[in-house]
Amino acid sequence: MAKAIQALLAVGLLASSAPAPRQQVPSASRMASAGGAIAARSTQSAQPTSVAIKAGRILNVGTGAYAAQQIIWIEGDRIRQIGSERELSRRLPAGTRVIDLSDATVLPGLIDAHTHLTVSPESLATAAAAARADLAAGQAHPVQPVRQPTELSKRNALITIQAGFTTVRNLGGPADESDFALRDAIDAGRIPGPRMLVSGTPLTGGVKGVPELSAAVEDHARRGADVIKFFATGGVVLGNDVNTETYSDAEMRAIVDRAHVLGRKVAAHAHGAAGIKDAVLAGVDSIEHGSAISEEIIQLMKARGTYLVPTVYIGLWFQENATRLGLPEGNRTQAIPARQENLARAFREGVKVAFGSDSGTFPHGLNAREFGALRALGLTPLQAIQASTVSAADLLGWSDRVGTLEAGKFADIISVEGDPLSDLGVLDHVRLVMKGGTVVKDR
Repeated sequence: MAKAIQALLAVGLLASSAPAPRQQVPSASRMASAGGAIAARSTQSAQPTSVAIKAGRILNVGTGAYAAQQIIWIEGDRIRQIGSERELSRRLPAGTRVIDLSDATVLPGLIDAHTHLTVSPESLATAAAAARADLAAGQAHPVQPVRQPTELSKRNALITIQAGFTTVRNLGGPADESDFALRDAIDAGRIPGPRMLVSGTPLTGGVKGVPELSAAVEDHARRGADVIKFFATGGVVLGNDVNTETYSDAEMRAIVDRAHVLGRKVAAHAHGAAGIKDAVLAGVDSIEHGSAISEEIIQLMKARGTYLVPTVYIGLWFQENATRLGLPEGNRTQAIPARQENLARAFREGVKVAFGSDSGTFPHGLNAREFGALRALGLTPLQAIQASTVSAADLLGWSDRVGTLEAGKFADIISVEGDPLSDLGVLDHVRLVMKGGTVVKDR
């Protein structure tokens, strides 16, 4: 039963019954921001090595322009310079390793701003069935933090980076904190996987009250959360009412205010209109899902610069696979009927969009199918790609290190065959993946 509870807590579909023991958190003046802390974890002491990528063409994801016959000169884990092959090839140091992608299209590594690397659809379905039975019987068991990432999470991390996603925001991990262990193992170079910002277990209603929620945010930050996630409305897998708000206005503001003081951004799971609106008014940095987004909310989000992470593809996958997974009928009928129309209107009217797949609730490695789902609701191919590069990097607060191919940024690079601006489907078949100057996939 403990594993069932852990898996459901992983994506915030079951509320924790009590807050974690409170620990003292340093004041903001003495506390590094999440971005700075992660940069420190990623620092490498090895002498930089020189690598050059010969790119047939590079997509400038900011403008949509292509540059042909380019060299990307990499030293260590960073891009040193990008220029024409004719000019830059003569300046490369002797012994530079050359990777020939002269017949390929090269882009920055992709970013997925909503993943669950520590779970799978099958583990969630099994956990949901077990938890329903155990909760009905009033059973509960404590869980303990793990010291190492699980085999499932290690496999999911490898699948995700091999799909071309070199950075992810993991919005929901088990109460055993295995998502923290996974992030740290990847940062230390012990296992392959994407750069991770992690939220740990989301706030789902088990803790109530302004002082208690402020303390819970402090606890999350102290334990290692890079971002704070809370549920503004109900979820789906256990049949929660997606239109019911989880917290009061004051409680939402307490979560956001404390997180921002501690240098953490805030993501709010929200389906129903009231929960979306109140989370935006509370100052969240992103709305996850946003199913019932309305014209009023669209204007609020535009005025406040709030990001929408729409997770479109999961709705399509879930409707097709809920029966196979054995989920209750109620889970398949809760979808807000106008969800796609609402999201399409938000896209048309210019709400900021960041790419988030919600992988883990559907199979990892299929993340890129979100591109086609975004295109179907009206984003252009370039806008869809920008959602997973420049826009996602901005949402994460990492525009200085990922999201574009520029000197000084991490050498996170992918290549595909064909033109993604003509056919987003080529992003389903990434040929080469490089993270921090190291090739993790080449076929």
